[in-house]
Amino acid sequence: MQETKALRGTSLEADAEHILRAITPTLDLNKHKGQAGKIAVIGGCREYTGAPYFAAISALKIGADLSHVFCTKDAAPVIKSYSPELIVHPVLEESYSVRDEDKLSISGKILAEVDKWMERFDCLVVGPGLGRDPFLLDCVSKILKHARQSNVPIVIDGDGLFLVTNSLDLVSGYPLAVLTPNVNEYKRLIQKVLNCEVNEQDAHEQLLALAKGVGGVTILQKGKSDLISDGETVKSVSIYGSPRRCGGQGDILSGSVAVFLSWARQHLSAAEGDTSISKINPTILGCIAGSALMRKAASLAFQNKKRSTLTSDIIEFLGTSLEDICPAC
Repeated sequence: MQETKALRGTSLEADAEHILRAITPTLDLNKHKGQAGKIAVIGGCREYTGAPYFAAISALKIGADLSHVFCTKDAAPVIKSYSPELIVHPVLEESYSVRDEDKLSISGKILAEVDKWMERFDCLVVGPGLGRDPFLLDCVSKILKHARQSNVPIVIDGDGLFLVTNSLDLVSGYPLAVLTPNVNEYKRLIQKVLNCEVNEQDAHEQLLALAKGVGGVTILQKGKSDLISDGETVKSVSIYGSPRRCGGQGDILSGSVAVFLSWARQHLSAAEGDTSISKINPTILGCIAGSALMRKAASLAFQNKKRSTLTSDIIEFLGTSLEDICPAC
């Protein structure tokens, strides 16, 4: 893939602010609801209701028009209570509520319910709060296959990474798939795909090899500096950031990447798009922008709240962070 202005040079550091400005759409009175992005989160079960909320609400706070959550029936009332802004679909099921003889028919109904919405979405986020129930993961595997058949971009985080690490064929060779592993999830991917341990001394080459090994999916390796590769190039985002490591920041990131990935695809499809990034993979652009914005919001939240910074505080700084870099008017 040809290097361009935003990725050029000996430094691996991406020009994240330039990319953010380039792919963030202008606010236009002539646009209608949905044109700024329709995101769906697949996740949320009895134990975990915060993660899908964080991912979905972050997408809205950044500027997506609509944000859906497909979750289990137990999780739905809780997630609905967090915000009236989200469209919550209580369609997923866990093993405890399904008899063995009913699993095939219920799985088909779940897939049909999600599938009727699929073509409306600009990106799926799969995994926040998903849990590891076998029946639920089997249903989500089928949803991933349908998303891929529909050419819908997919950002995979949390328990979604547990699923695809054990079933790499779900994403292997799909260029619109993004994996966002933390340190432990990355270790498991390296062991599974490259059959070795993480090599921090050769981190960039190992990430490149991992992305190639999964057939050219894009991987955003979260860390002190976020490293991003699609198997062709490796870029780093190290601007901003916070020493506070409260849980839920990865959920913000997954929602952020989903929005910016959809915006990057829109931008690159427009004839008047910024030529300086026209040759860059939209999944790379989405990861760079999502990472940079999340890191800036975390930095601003930490400046205000220090040790007491929570994920909800970071979410409240997403809009301010984007406005600082890319003013709406």
